[in-house]
Amino acid sequence: MCDLRVRIEGSVLEDRIAQLHRELAARKLRFRPFFWLSDEWFTPDRVPGIAIPFYLAHPRLMRLERRQMLEVEGGTREWCMRILRHETGHALDNAYQLRRRGRRRQLFGRPSKRYPEHYLPKPDSRGYVLHLDSWYAQSHPDEDFAETFAVWLQPRSQWRKRYENWPALSKLEYMDELMRQIARRRPPVKGGAPVEPLAHIRKTLREHYRQKRQRYATDYPDFYDNDLRRLFSDASEARDGQAASAFIRRVRSEVRRNVSRWTGEHQYTIDQVLQDMDWRCRELNLRARGPLRQLKLGLTILLTVQTMNFRHGGRHRIVI
Repeated sequence: MCDLRVRIEGSVLEDRIAQLHRELAARKLRFRPFFWLSDEWFTPDRVPGIAIPFYLAHPRLMRLERRQMLEVEGGTREWCMRILRHETGHALDNAYQLRRRGRRRQLFGRPSKRYPEHYLPKPDSRGYVLHLDSWYAQSHPDEDFAETFAVWLQPRSQWRKRYENWPALSKLEYMDELMRQIARRRPPVKGGAPVEPLAHIRKTLREHYRQKRQRYATDYPDFYDNDLRRLFSDASEARDGQAASAFIRRVRSEVRRNVSRWTGEHQYTIDQVLQDMDWRCRELNLRARGPLRQLKLGLTILLTVQTMNFRHGGRHRIVI
């Protein structure tokens, strides 16, 4: 990977970083994070800078990412800006050492809290803003801070109106007050060395994607045979119908995208579940009979339920 000759300069990232700078300037903020390419999105502790995944720096690498992982995290302008605002919240937190402030700890929680490998979100909670998918603000106090900053920074977000009567509004009002206090100040923590820059990553793309797929191939609960039998059929009169496994493969891409969009789960993870369903349908010799629209809806509901059961079992991954 260190041999990939890609740079932020001259890529679509240059324009998106420029947009971020305009948004910071519009808020009268003096702070500007620095950026480098690495293997994923992250902001290291105590570093006022942001690592951007290498694939966003070249169209061919974005196509490779999509082939390997079925989606490109930050691949659209809107998605990329959402992540950049979030990561800027972390970088600014580091630059001004804001986690030391008592009011910050009181509203968002202790930054020293250990990051969990998985978290259990509460979708109906109004104590957190909604920015990135998967109720990400609920995963850790630092993520709550970064998500709140991102909502505050986003142009035309109308956060006062959107979060009216939400407990999360007090966090946004504190963020507004805090940013006004530090807006024109020089950050006490400046610069720093990039962490795990692309030029230092000595592994092949094959190794990178093997490890990344393993990361997202999370252990889902087993699918119950009864669930599949309710949707499909193993009755003798259904033998003239299409094989249920063939039907799953036929609608796989559409259903996977829809469930990912509604649940916030990574498409690659959902695809692993669909593969298991495909295999189990073949083992049970299930057939698909009935209107296409009804079967597709049933499959989508089943997959969504299993995904939400997985999440509410406390197994949603921290991925950013």
